[in-house]
Amino acid sequence: MFEITVEDSFDAAHCVKNYEGACRRLHGHTYRVRVAFRFADVDSSGMALDFRDAKRALRGVLDYMDHNYINDLPEFQVMNATAENVARFIYTRLKTEFDSIYCVSVWETATSCATYFDHE
Repeated sequence: MFEITVEDSFDAAHCVKNYEGACRRLHGHTYRVRVAFRFADVDSSGMALDFRDAKRALRGVLDYMDHNYINDLPEFQVMNATAENVARFIYTRLKTEFDSIYCVSVWETATSCATYFDHE
């Protein structure tokens, strides 16, 4: 089994609705995102996935959110703009291009991360 990971970041603002803590107010983060892909084997070149392809796809999703108020994006009109839901959103977008996606982790700070898996 092989696991390929890529990381990138984006800057955005959000607020957490239906929450009584400080995060209910508008604030921003430099989000760090890690995406992992899993493969049973490599291809004839010895690669499971070209890092460039994974980075390009991830960058496309992050560019959509970069320097935005996440709560205003159409997808977040029906779900709260939490790190958990941001991870699920990125996962869902990348799943359309990569069946091999395993998980997406989103850090709001250097010490706080949420990870989304679409399996047990």
